Amino acid sequence: MQVITSNKVEKESFSIPLFTDPDVTIQRLLPESREFDVNIVNFGKGVRNKFHVHDHEQVLIVTAGKGIIATEDKEVVITPGDVVLIPANETHWHGATEDSEFSHIYLSNPASQLTQIEE
Repeated sequence: MQVITSNKVEKESFSIPLFTDPDVTIQRLLPESREFDVNIVNFGKGVRNKFHVHDHEQVLIVTAGKGIIATEDKEVVITPGDVVLIPANETHWHGATEDSEFSHIYLSNPASQLTQIEE
């Protein structure tokens, strides 16, 4: 058994082309797991990822701040305690509102492939 205290896990820069701004960090919660990809992503105010899809389901668990989850058809404001299930192959983005930082845990299959739709 392994117990992880998330606020003790180091934040690493996560500045990749998927994001609209480099003000993003990641905390890798279970790097040794072969069955789950579980990390916290922390977004600066107004930062989001670009439209993308995953070929497996993805779960987001909001832990801090105020964010938005969006599909091609709608946007929903999400706050701590909200849990979002994103079906495989659904085009979406998620990130912080303009006035708040935002953090979520994401859970996915380690074999999941992400395809960025938006440039």
